[in-house]
This record gives sequence, structure tokens and C-alpha cells, in this order.
Amino acid sequence: MGQRKNCLGNLSGSEQMDYILKPSQFFLEQVDELSDKAAVIIEDKLRLLKINPFRFKRIEGYNLFLFRIRFEDNRKEKRVIYLVDKPNVEILCILDRNKEYNDLNKYLKKLGYF
Repeated sequence: MGQRKNCLGNLSGSEQMDYILKPSQFFLEQVDELSDKAAVIIEDKLRLLKINPFRFKRIEGYNLFLFRIRFEDNRKEKRVIYLVDKPNVEILCILDRNKEYNDLNKYLKKLGYF
């Protein structure tokens, strides 16, 4: 495996960090497959997530605090899916937008949430 892209970089400055990001192994594998430009976008959005995980849109229809972060990779819309379980924010996976959320149940079962 090549060098891992650093999408969980540290925040600089005196920001108060109340939330702990916990990426799944599956998410980390998916990040390695993204373009460098998309990885930088995710890193920036994860910095915001660390401060306030409720800033992004919630995914409805689940009894979990699931949210999504929109981004684009090679002209394809994608979503980072994460779960808020204070003080942890578990970053679950990246989904292709064109499949909507069809694969989400499969990933949630694989990760033990169903």
C-alpha cells in the first residue's frame, strides 16, 4: 500500500475541539483511491467537522445521527457518511451520489450498526 493521504490533519491555532474523529478502516481505504484534489477538500471539511459535526446535512430515515458531506472527485458527486455519537464522530464510508444511498444499509450492517 502506498503512502496514506492525510485527511485527518491537526488543527492549528487555539480552536476548541470537542469532537474526536474516528475513521473506519474502510473509509481510509476509500480515501487512498481519491484524487489528491478531492483528498484536500475532504481534509478541509473534516477540520470543520471536528469543530461542529452538525453543520452538514442529516440523512433522514435512520434512527442514528447520520450526516453527509458533499464533494466531487473526477467530476463524480460523492458523499462522506459519518455518525455522531458524542464525543465521537465516526467517519463510516464514501458513497457515490449516483447510487443515492442504496449501499448505505450494506455498509452500516458491515460496520455493525444494524
